[in-house]
Amino acid sequence: MTTPAPISDFDHALDAVCTAHLGGPLKNCARLSGGASQESYSFTCADETFVLRRPPGGIAKTSGSNALSMTDEARALQYVHAAGVRVPEVVYICQPDDGLGPGYVMRFIAGQTIARKILRDEAFAPVRPQLAAQCGQMLARLHALDETQIAGLPHSDARGELEKYTKILRDHGHPHPVFELAIRWLGDRVPEATTTRLVHGDFRLGNLMVRPEDGVVALLDWELAHTGDPMEDLGWPCVPSWRFGQHQNPVGGFGQREEFYATYEAAGGSVDRDAVRFWEILGTLKWGIMCTMMATAFISGTDRSVERASIGRRASETEIDLLRMLEGQD
Repeated sequence: MTTPAPISDFDHALDAVCTAHLGGPLKNCARLSGGASQESYSFTCADETFVLRRPPGGIAKTSGSNALSMTDEARALQYVHAAGVRVPEVVYICQPDDGLGPGYVMRFIAGQTIARKILRDEAFAPVRPQLAAQCGQMLARLHALDETQIAGLPHSDARGELEKYTKILRDHGHPHPVFELAIRWLGDRVPEATTTRLVHGDFRLGNLMVRPEDGVVALLDWELAHTGDPMEDLGWPCVPSWRFGQHQNPVGGFGQREEFYATYEAAGGSVDRDAVRFWEILGTLKWGIMCTMMATAFISGTDRSVERASIGRRASETEIDLLRMLEGQD
């Protein structure tokens, strides 16, 4: 006879939350794959599927992170959802005595986030031509919201981001002449944002939930939300690394800039094309520096995971991308 596995403290705690706040006992709990910085669990109760999102091990970072706290992230999602932007609906924010650590519960949304599948699987072929327009419309609605209604948002602008990543590179102590060239180029062209808006901060494939029937159905992962230049959200999805090999389609590997911009403007947004280009190049620099940070973590032994090593080596790809972009290429 097989002995059942003991019920963990985590299961007990989540079951108590389900029973007290979600209408029934916990059923079918499973850890979801994906998510580089947070944990996600799918579970059912009262014949409905939910997702719990929390930091690894339920332990919040206490320093060294610009991410929103879980509570602020959940409240931002509640405001954005109520305003009509397609995001998960938060139904419960974890409390200290729940035993789960900081986190929140949201309703499950069916769809696909893996870029390779969205960009290459035949099932998504009919909807791919619509994605750029849907993204433009979604961002216009997001950037029209009143950011002062969301508590806890940090502020980040172009000059601050450039200075932050320049310091990270210099502290890193390993020479990257192409990165230094990009820093000098960007330093001479910092745009002065004419408006401050709610910025998602990581708007790209991987954080977009897509379905073959109707395209983009949700924008996920709000931990980097902040106030700043809305052009940042238009530039980030065009960073070459987020095209996932489909470089003929600069917007996320699925669309063209002009369609993206046109639908954003038709939905009420205003595009500063020079500023967006600045953010594209700054985004490429940022990702390159992030790659070097991961390589350092692997080499030093801080994190010997295959993921850190494989991403760390991609710094050289971003250097090639930067040289092409500084020469005016796509």
